[in-house]
Parts: sequence; structure tokens; C-alpha cells
Amino acid sequence: MKTLVVSLSLFVAALSLPALAADTQRQAEVAKLGADVMPFSLKATTHIFTKSADGGTQRVVARNAADAQQVKLVREHLRDIQARFLKGDYSAPSHIHGAEMPGRADLQAARPGQVDIAYKDVKAGAELTYRTADARLVAALHQWFDAQLSDHGADAMAGHMHHDHGAMTKP
Repeated sequence: MKTLVVSLSLFVAALSLPALAADTQRQAEVAKLGADVMPFSLKATTHIFTKSADGGTQRVVARNAADAQQVKLVREHLRDIQARFLKGDYSAPSHIHGAEMPGRADLQAARPGQVDIAYKDVKAGAELTYRTADARLVAALHQWFDAQLSDHGADAMAGHMHHDHGAMTKP
């Protein structure tokens, strides 16, 4: 029985090796394409995606808070992304993650005003908070966040919601 468990464990591990290699290759492709769209260094920043009941928050921060150049570039980029997204232009993420990126088609099809996108400076970077009353668009935002988490690998992380009388806060 013990031999069977060990054999099954090794078999499952062997099956996941191609998936891990594919993820690593995909993340390398995304990093290369990201340099065409994002003016800051992916390796010098961290993307944090925090889901909420009505959308979520995308935060990008410099790993070194004293790196004024990276902070400036992050803030400029997120302001630009906010302006583009509010117009329904999701071409920048399409260039990096592909036109078939999960959630993107629904977001692209949203009418102006269906998704509110608020920009905010934060320590060492900036964040965009996405809010919508449309459950389909909330699901699209969550799929879109998950795709970015997967594609950015070690340069991204999932944030965690903390409930404080219904308010969303980030770590």
C-alpha cells in the first residue's frame, strides 16, 4: 500500500512538471511583452490583486519604496490605464496577456459607467479600485485578476480582504 501511495505521488508530480514549465514559459513571455506596455520594471515592482464583492483593487508598488523613479512610473502608468479603461480601451492588457484573456471580453463590452475605476496614490506606488453593481462584470474582474496573478508569477500576489464594517482594506 505504501509503495502504491509513493508511486501515485510521483506520478502526480510528474504530470505537474509540464504545467510548471508551461507556466514558467508563459510568465517569461508576459514579462517580455509587459516591457512594451509598462514603463516600470516588473522585477522592481509587485502587483497586488485584491478581490471584493463589487470588484476589486489592483495595486502596484515598488519593492524599494525609496526608488522614486519606479514609483513615478507606476503612478503614471496606472493613471493612463484608468483613463483608457474608463473609455473602454483594454488594448494594453490584451497586448501583454492576449485577446482571449479571461474576463477581458466582458470588460471590453461594458458600457461607460458600468465599472467605476478610482485611482489613488499609495506608499511606493498606486492603485486602481474597480467597482460595479453588475454581477457578470464582478465575475469578469475576478477572472481578469486571476489571469494576471497567473501570468505575472512571482511579480504578483493576491491581496486579502479584511472586513471592517463592510469596508475593504488591503494588507
